[in-house]
Amino acid sequence: MGFLNASTSFTRYKITEPVPKELWPEIPEKLRQFSFKEIEESAEERGWGWVCFDDMLDSSWHTAPPEKGAYLTFSLRLDTRRIPAAVMKKHVAIAIREEERKIKEQGKKYVSRERKKELKEQVQLKLRARTLPVPAEFHVVWNMQTNDVYFASTQAKVLELFVDYFAQTFGVDLEPMTPYSLAISLMGEDIAEKLDTLEPANFA
Repeated sequence: MGFLNASTSFTRYKITEPVPKELWPEIPEKLRQFSFKEIEESAEERGWGWVCFDDMLDSSWHTAPPEKGAYLTFSLRLDTRRIPAAVMKKHVAIAIREEERKIKEQGKKYVSRERKKELKEQVQLKLRARTLPVPAEFHVVWNMQTNDVYFASTQAKVLELFVDYFAQTFGVDLEPMTPYSLAISLMGEDIAEKLDTLEPANFA
């Protein structure tokens, strides 16, 4: 997903406080510090971090710098391992069956709930290590003059991750630009009372 496609869905944000002057020259280094780290050699379920806007495989910005005129551009890369539910169910059943065989030899009858939970976690870890992570890239465009930030996603979980990681990286907070907040920014706080009395209307 990204702004280089013919069409895309995105979410707009505003940085809620003035950006410290000393932050601007530090941004390239902060992007590298919080850049994406590969998880293919691990069993991690998810891995994320910043990468180059022009090349999601570049986490060192050799391809192009993040500065593009009055904008900063980079991407959030999110890699996720997804184990199909049917595969998980099958391997958990095999593990429990094997456990039942073992405890019968010990004169026991049932596998406890706690042991089943342990077996499920062990199977999950084992399958994760054998599953390649699926990469996803979400473009970020930061207008340095207005401090408006455009993020190429509308998925709730991805938005939550982006806002938290942006604050962790740069030390500034983002606020979604909703129709309400846009009206306030255009017409001032005096309009807030009137906006609060508005009722939704259907245009269909």
